[in-house]
Amino acid sequence: MAAQNRCKLIRDSWHYRRRWGREESLSMSSLERKILDTLARSGHKPVAPDALARDLNVSRKRMHEFLAVIEALVAAGKICQTGEGKLRGRVDPGLVEGIIKKTASGTGFLIPHRQPGTPAPADPRANDVMIAPHELRDAHTGDTVLVQLHSGQGGRRRGRVVEILERATRTFVGTYLEREGQGLVQVDGTGLTEPVFVGDPGAKGARPGDKVVFEMVRFPSHAVGGEGVVTKVLGPRGQPGVDTLSIIHEFGLPDEFPEEILDAARGEAESFREDELAGRLDLTGETIVTIDPVDARDFDDAISLSRTDRGHWRLGVHIADVAHFVREGTPLDREAYRRGTSVYLPDRVLPMLPELISNSLASLQQGKVRFTKSALMEFTPEGIPVHAEFASSAIKVTKRFAYEEVMPIINDPERYKTRVSAKVRTLLAQMYELAMLLRARRFAQGALELTMPEVKIDFNDQGRVSGAHVVPHDPSHQIIEEFMLAANMAVATAFDDKGLPFLRRTHSDPEETKLKAFGQFVTSLGYPLKRYQSRAELQKLLDKVHGTPHTHAVNYAFLRSLKQAAYSPEPIGHYALAAENYCHFTSPIRRYPDLTVHRLLDKMAKRDGERSTPGVVELTVMGEHCSRTERRAEQAERELVKVKLLTYMSSRIGDEFEAIITGVQDWGFFCQAVEIPAEGLVHVSTLDDDYYTFDMAGHLLEGRRSGRQHRLGARVRVVVAHVDVDRRQLDFRLAGSRSARNLKDRGAAKPPVAPPAHHRPSGQIGKPHPGRTSHQQRPAQPEGRGKRRRRRHK
Repeated sequence: MAAQNRCKLIRDSWHYRRRWGREESLSMSSLERKILDTLARSGHKPVAPDALARDLNVSRKRMHEFLAVIEALVAAGKICQTGEGKLRGRVDPGLVEGIIKKTASGTGFLIPHRQPGTPAPADPRANDVMIAPHELRDAHTGDTVLVQLHSGQGGRRRGRVVEILERATRTFVGTYLEREGQGLVQVDGTGLTEPVFVGDPGAKGARPGDKVVFEMVRFPSHAVGGEGVVTKVLGPRGQPGVDTLSIIHEFGLPDEFPEEILDAARGEAESFREDELAGRLDLTGETIVTIDPVDARDFDDAISLSRTDRGHWRLGVHIADVAHFVREGTPLDREAYRRGTSVYLPDRVLPMLPELISNSLASLQQGKVRFTKSALMEFTPEGIPVHAEFASSAIKVTKRFAYEEVMPIINDPERYKTRVSAKVRTLLAQMYELAMLLRARRFAQGALELTMPEVKIDFNDQGRVSGAHVVPHDPSHQIIEEFMLAANMAVATAFDDKGLPFLRRTHSDPEETKLKAFGQFVTSLGYPLKRYQSRAELQKLLDKVHGTPHTHAVNYAFLRSLKQAAYSPEPIGHYALAAENYCHFTSPIRRYPDLTVHRLLDKMAKRDGERSTPGVVELTVMGEHCSRTERRAEQAERELVKVKLLTYMSSRIGDEFEAIITGVQDWGFFCQAVEIPAEGLVHVSTLDDDYYTFDMAGHLLEGRRSGRQHRLGARVRVVVAHVDVDRRQLDFRLAGSRSARNLKDRGAAKPPVAPPAHHRPSGQIGKPHPGRTSHQQRPAQPEGRGKRRRRRHK
């Protein structure tokens, strides 16, 4: 994947010393000219900023000047910066740069890069470029390419690939097979339809039916087959744990820590002294609690709360001081940056930091002295923030709670007086009172909340799906969510007030065209929405439809109109939270951006922030990297869950489920089963009771004769028709249709009618269009703690 070619963090540029030789004495204009000349010589190939600086013999002293010139050239449009943070010259006129998405038929679609400030088209496919198989060269899904446009039929833009700028990946996972004395691998998903030659039979000890990892040596094209080399055998297809290993390798997730990193963690453990509190605010005598999922192992936040003589609230949010153990520029830091985030797969966690730190030294365990960064915030009795200060501190958690334990104590404290101390019971009651005040104020100020229940899958001892249940989101979750949000906003506001650049958590306003389309959609349901730009009106609408038959339809449609949250130094605010300043401060054990925020708090306290903080260009690169690793982690988790769900559904062929329509296109609709959250396609060709037409604005398919509608968010009864675990495909039939009745009569499913080639994106099911983000990739809720198994928000 593209994330495997990560751009090295610019702020580590001190590593360039001694390697680069002499420093050239360059004026600003000559440095600009040399940058432009170097990028011109590289053609269209992106160049990492560190490599460019090395080529120009820029020393550590001149890095600030170098970065300033880069920033100015990007702003002036003289050079371009890719999504990976790399640099290149301007694209020649007549060429279009973008990402390739291939269909099962071999036809490709270019998803052009959006230019900043360019409004989204009403039809998300309007700017896509269709590329015939013979004009794709050997480009594949995810590759960044340059395309030359040429005239096409029917008004559709067409083109041909002239250059492949960057491969999405060279590492693939698939099932090994042998044919006519040759070793072959059928790649998982539908991105590569033909098996890839991998040499003589039995390479690396592979046996037919094994899942293997291989490196692509020659990519297949329309005329020439692919060739690769097996690098690892994961085990027999279907064996417990092999599916997880397949996803880890498919997405290039870092798994085991190098011995150097484990040694560094051991060194931190040996040097840690919990009684050395010099320079720390000693809060070990305070009543402090943690509230976490029952199965959590890394506890990175704790809460204290009291009332002042004036009746003001004094809230303490205490976060594990990971920066104390992971110092900037150390091997631990570089490894944490490389990973970017912890990855929570259904049957294992791939932590950002070694468990010696994440689950022990930094984890806020009950009864143990732990180092923290504390956000100490003061609120009026009405919940209005009036002051905030920050300190390096030490705490000792008084009591650890699971979410499920909290509300019974708050609702009936006398019942628990023998098991929970009076101080802790009082603290929990006060926490609930303040959290509800903060929550009410947030929504009054325009924050948004969608009703999107989270369904958690249950697994048996072999790691196979055994069922599912709805994750409760009771007030105990809301207490922690509100306090984490308050701390994140307080830290971001403090940085902004001092003019310090920092890594924000941003959520851009939705595109005007998408909000307008959403307004038209809900109006068609009988909920007029004239002021679709108003957050207050939007939340009023979401509250109005809550509990009605239109709940799912409206929430799904609104979710699809939102953009994805990201990390960036740009002060663009957070739309869903209605917050001007927001950052992630509360989870440094599992998120690298939070670690950078902790370091900046240290620098701000020492009043050297202005001299030593990363600049906007450095933070931009860092933010793009962290956003990519976050998305990669989410995609890997979803993909593994999908594989496990499909494995389960393969044993339910012919069974009937209630489902909710999650996406509608002209070739059919996607729906997700309610009992088990598996998503599949009902192809329009199987709707045999009428001829259906697609209404994009209404998100529905409508029968011409009967007027019957299949609308986004509607509930339907479906039958499992076909499952292909390796290709990640699930096909449903509408219950009661002729095809569904035939299916039950046969007792087994035939392969479904394939959708038109340009309608089924390679390697994707349940997504509305190649390259477009499905509802599952959107931030379902405003930001909050997002603890371990992400709740309803991202």
